[in-house]
Amino acid sequence: MQMSLVEDSPVHSSSSDDFATILASELASDSSDSSSDGDPEDSDNIEGNDCKRIKTCVVEEVDKSEELHSSVSFEISEQNLDISVNEACPHPGSFEDMCIKCGERLPEESGVTFGYIHKGLRLANDEIDRLRTEDMKNLLRLKKLNLILDLDHTLLNSTPLTLLTQEEEYLKTRTDNLQNVAKGSLFVLPHMHTMTKLRPFVRTFLKEASTMFEMYIYTMGDRPYALEMAKLLDPEKEYFNARVISRDDGTQRHQKGLDVILGKDSAVLILDDTEHAWTKHKDNLILMERYHYFASSCQQFGFSCKSLSQLEHDESESDGALATAIDVLRQIHAMFFTVLAAEKEPCDRDVRQVLKSVRRESLRGCRLVFSRVFPTKFPAESHPLWRMAEQLGATCSVDVEPSVTHVVALDAGTEKSRWAAKEKKFLVNPQWIEASYYRWKRQPEEKYSVNLPSNA
Repeated sequence: MQMSLVEDSPVHSSSSDDFATILASELASDSSDSSSDGDPEDSDNIEGNDCKRIKTCVVEEVDKSEELHSSVSFEISEQNLDISVNEACPHPGSFEDMCIKCGERLPEESGVTFGYIHKGLRLANDEIDRLRTEDMKNLLRLKKLNLILDLDHTLLNSTPLTLLTQEEEYLKTRTDNLQNVAKGSLFVLPHMHTMTKLRPFVRTFLKEASTMFEMYIYTMGDRPYALEMAKLLDPEKEYFNARVISRDDGTQRHQKGLDVILGKDSAVLILDDTEHAWTKHKDNLILMERYHYFASSCQQFGFSCKSLSQLEHDESESDGALATAIDVLRQIHAMFFTVLAAEKEPCDRDVRQVLKSVRRESLRGCRLVFSRVFPTKFPAESHPLWRMAEQLGATCSVDVEPSVTHVVALDAGTEKSRWAAKEKKFLVNPQWIEASYYRWKRQPEEKYSVNLPSNA
């Protein structure tokens, strides 16, 4: 059963059953009643399970007054259900320009739009705060947190069919059946003229992550694309339901933000390959190594190397980026619900502190000196590699001294590089830091060593 909140409004019905009864019945119905073959752009129908997550979007009363032309009224607050004539409605939110509580026409838009939940829905800031507080209580009860997942280069890789190279033509004979997507990983979407490759381990990742997190998709792609990718990743709607956010749903151009998430920032983790998309929420971010399966993806980022598809190779299931990510998520989840639970009250716990603590264990005890890695006169402390090393728990300095454990250099012929060889210190290239950052543990130095000149 599908229901349009406006068209199916009981405002003109003489029945004593109000809209609360209708919506409650709708929310209780199996979401599978909706046809999976519907228009991907049809986001106007509430997904049952997801509306339950917004515990407050439940109709409690309908103003029967004929004075209100469209009197569908959502009671967001569970308190003060009856508004007396002497009490002003707080206007917790609106559909278009109509208050979802009292039905009054509102002169100006305010709050934040949550169009991915239901087209035209806006919630006031106070109501958003209240919902996030309630969400936090429920998550703690379920021992879950919120997890935001990027699509492209994080969970999958897509390419226009027109950009497939001659070396990639073989892929067209290896695509999987769209009628049984749960069994496949490479798909052609003819109506979108697109080929999509799911990242290895992604289905196991989603299954395991769902036991610890309420998950959202958040992509800079448009909404039709986001919904199609959600079908490939979650054909049975076990993981995301209506929690699919596209660039059309954000509040800032070219940016992603947690303002459209009905969860507290302190209970949110983000997996994304693009750090600058989350300028206000870097402390929540687990930066992912990009998945470049198609040649067009490599070209997009200016890489001249061959893609995985051109090499007819793929990431490891057991040792790839998503396998690493699920291990990190397990560790963070366990610490949040054990260590922090023993130290702090529920309202004081912050997953960002846990994330920072886990990350700092990667290079704890390492003391680094950089040699000709940064441009001349560039403030070393501001360089991304310096900051990355410090986030991993390393101590960075500009001068060599006995406590130094690693010299990071591109050239083995520098004075500091020769000192490292003489003092038997590790001499590694900058990729050692990056690899340790993405793998969340100290990587073997010998894999990233800088070769010394023969006359050293």
